[in-house]
Amino acid sequence: MTKEQFIASVTAHYDELNALNKIDNFYAYESDFIKLWAKMGREVLEKNISILPGDRRKKNANRIWGADNSQKPSL
Repeated sequence: MTKEQFIASVTAHYDELNALNKIDNFYAYESDFIKLWAKMGREVLEKNISILPGDRRKKNANRIWGADNSQKPSL
């Protein structure tokens, strides 16, 4: 993600962030702010690495793990 893409992503949510200033209740403000920040964070994460899978438990057959040598007899 380039700097320009990040700025564009944050700019797209500026109106939502600015609308939070109209909330008088601090608890409601904090709750909405956390939801908005998580939404923006997810977008940045997806742009940086890739789109996240829909099911977090789905196995990915393309992963290659290191060999487990702990059970092999030493020579």
